[in-house]
Amino acid sequence: MSRDRGTAAQPQDQGYGLVTDLAGDLIPGLVMSAASQEHGTLTARDGAVLPDLPVGTRLRVLPNHACATAAQHRGYHVIDSSRTATDAPAVHAVWNRVSGW
Repeated sequence: MSRDRGTAAQPQDQGYGLVTDLAGDLIPGLVMSAASQEHGTLTARDGAVLPDLPVGTRLRVLPNHACATAAQHRGYHVIDSSRTATDAPAVHAVWNRVSGW
């Protein structure tokens, strides 16, 4: 997770990233407001209802800045986002990261 707060000066600050479920569907009003090495803090925006997230719930965070995040991985998964509401996205290809410039 990048510690980039590039959206802090924008009309709507996105914190450290927006939060989705495992299928990639955005959880409205939920942002990652703080980050540390092993975990992040999720915060509901003003007026948003915090969803029931029992301990162990797996989520995804869409980072604000992808460079530092992407550099931590050997490649990128290309997914097909056309899916039903209950299906997770299928990986159709893996793009290897170019390194060693």
